[in-house]
Amino acid sequence: MRTLLHLALIVVLAASCAWAQARSKRLILKDGSFQPATKWEIKGDRVRYYSAERYMWEELPTSLVDWPATEQYEKDAASGKVRGNDPADAPDPSLDAPEPEPPTVAPGLQLPDASGIYLLERYNKQPRLVEVVQNGSEINQQRAKNILRSVINPLPSGPTQTVELRGVKAEVQSHTLTPEFFVNLNFDPNDERAGEPLPPGTDRYRIIRLQTKPKEKVRIVSNLKISLLGKVKEQRDLVPTRSEQLDKHWTRIVPLQPLEPGEYALVEMVSDKQMNLYVWDFGVDPKAPPNRQAWSPKQVESTETGTKDNPFLNTRKKD
Repeated sequence: MRTLLHLALIVVLAASCAWAQARSKRLILKDGSFQPATKWEIKGDRVRYYSAERYMWEELPTSLVDWPATEQYEKDAASGKVRGNDPADAPDPSLDAPEPEPPTVAPGLQLPDASGIYLLERYNKQPRLVEVVQNGSEINQQRAKNILRSVINPLPSGPTQTVELRGVKAEVQSHTLTPEFFVNLNFDPNDERAGEPLPPGTDRYRIIRLQTKPKEKVRIVSNLKISLLGKVKEQRDLVPTRSEQLDKHWTRIVPLQPLEPGEYALVEMVSDKQMNLYVWDFGVDPKAPPNRQAWSPKQVESTETGTKDNPFLNTRKKD
């Protein structure tokens, strides 16, 4: 009897999944691919849809959706020009379409076909593209300082902690006061470390000015003030930035004003108030030596009829 109940439950679940697939629609994207969805809603500059494949809510920028093609597909499905809304009924156009080339960020400089965060600067009046490596920060509980504060000020107050990076200078130094950042990272909202979804209009990546402490040989990312009730208040020196979605992979981030020479970090906000402790640190120093791993436009060999080579990224040789 129990086996029959299990079989019946499996049949019901399979039927419900097939019903959801049959009633799915399509969000057709500008690159030719599509996302099967049972429903969607637009919130600000993002569209929130319920995936017919993964059975969960997902989001993507509205600028990536080909709305005329999406509406035309819905009309064709309603008039019977397509057999149904099941994604298996029609071939995926993205299978035949070639993958678009990564964006070109400067003459002769193209972003690599790989994930990561890259900094665009100028050295000796030439554009340079440098990969910024993620660096793990640590929390310093400031035990000695908190004990001293309790002696001087006997009034009830919570402890102070700091989020720190080791070393006083980042490996990557921008010679430009207005560097540009290009981000291509996959964010998994189902990761237990992801925290709460960010409110609409909130930038996921931000620039923070770091406080350098040469004596301790650390850089302060943020200060944490913990009340006696356990409430955490974080203080950061945020730099105003602007984000631009270049395509479905790449995001461009630029500061709204020139950065003063010093140490900085590009941080990921996993929620409106929580920050990933692994950051991408960099510095701004026009007098710094050239970055060791930097891509620059290749010098094209000229001929009588034109050129032999096309510009592409080439890694600068190590000194």
